[in-house]
Amino acid sequence: MISKQRISDIRKLHQKKFRDAERRFIVEGRKSVEMLLSSAFVVEEILTTEAFHAQYPGLFQGQAVTFGSPTDLERISGMSTPPEVLAIALQKRPAPPSPSGKQPLLVLDRISDPGNLGTIIRTADWFNIQHIVCSPDCVEFYNPKTIQATMGSFCFVEVSYLPLVPFLQEASQTRRVLGTFMDGQPLASIVPQPDDILVIGNESNGITPEVAALVTERITITKVHPGRPSAESLNAAVAAGITMSQLFGR
Repeated sequence: MISKQRISDIRKLHQKKFRDAERRFIVEGRKSVEMLLSSAFVVEEILTTEAFHAQYPGLFQGQAVTFGSPTDLERISGMSTPPEVLAIALQKRPAPPSPSGKQPLLVLDRISDPGNLGTIIRTADWFNIQHIVCSPDCVEFYNPKTIQATMGSFCFVEVSYLPLVPFLQEASQTRRVLGTFMDGQPLASIVPQPDDILVIGNESNGITPEVAALVTERITITKVHPGRPSAESLNAAVAAGITMSQLFGR
């Protein structure tokens, strides 16, 4: 059994101030934990049931495992359907990418929803985008809802938080900076370049004016509306996925 005090201590990691103070975060669910264990993250502890451990005996080799009841894990979990395994890992701070780099790059401006950020990270992983730059006011990478939404892709995509204006000022000297807007060039008309930077803006307000001023080409996802009322805009994660597919999926 896991003590009440230990459960209380782990539950604190659902709050940002404790994650920041301890430099730790929670990973929940078999798929995400399995990817975590194959990644460069340092795993401090696995918490699981004896039944789950017996079902996957090779998953935890060399790891410190604490057994608890399903009720213990339910008390720790932040998920609506509690998992049978979760892990505590150490945070890491990746080196930021070079503004003059040659790899495609995704830049996120004030993304506020953790589910959107997690989905964008998962999609970026699919299209082999290895680094994402977030504005300092984006939602936190280590938010448990973000981690869960990535479905393990948080292990393979580096995420840095940087002031976007100085970064893009330097990057735009040598690279094309594409930004999504309602009034841009049709996305289908854009010829991808291997070092493109793609900027995705806030869910409600889009790209901030100071960042928009550094976009070298404004693009839009063409809306098909056969003379009837329709959606005014796309979800940020959906827009990011469509745009990444067009630019980076070839």
